[in-house]
Amino acid sequence: MKDFDHLLSVWQGQPANDQLSVDDVLKQVKKGIGGITAKLYWGIVAMIALTVYTFVVLFFFTFKHWETYAGITVMFATMLLYLSLILRHYRILHKRDLTVSPSEYLNTLKEYQKQRSVLAGWFYYIYVVLISAGLAFYLFEILEHASVLKRTMVYSLTIVWILFLTFYLKRRIFRSEEEKLNLLIERLERLETQFE
Repeated sequence: MKDFDHLLSVWQGQPANDQLSVDDVLKQVKKGIGGITAKLYWGIVAMIALTVYTFVVLFFFTFKHWETYAGITVMFATMLLYLSLILRHYRILHKRDLTVSPSEYLNTLKEYQKQRSVLAGWFYYIYVVLISAGLAFYLFEILEHASVLKRTMVYSLTIVWILFLTFYLKRRIFRSEEEKLNLLIERLERLETQFE
């Protein structure tokens, strides 16, 4: 009998499986996705502005060297590719309504997370290399008549800036978004298993 009482007290001491409130989870998910889509939206606006500016420079300015045109063309093509990717990501998050089918929305979030991890992986480095190469070709003519010291300073600062973006800022941006997505997906999965 003593063993039974001990077993009963252990069983009753177990924490109850917390039930999630559907309204709370839906509000949290909508708020989290709203933050992510707002960042994507402003990223799209900024990339459109940069792409239009690059287009204007490419087709309406005159340069002496072919390297300058090659550099601007590489940057323009890379910006268009990146713009198409973030537009696609924005549409993935924006095309479905969470309240219509939460399980479908969960699959959409997982698809977005997978595509975003590809962007955070190999594509980001390709993007940085192409933009850097384009910038190097562009600066070739811009700094043609500058002193060696000025050229060295501009190229050094550009390299430091690119390394900062690549190895420090990239990790912070993508890690923060990944943590938010993981939390939202985990909440939706818990909500889904709660009703099974």
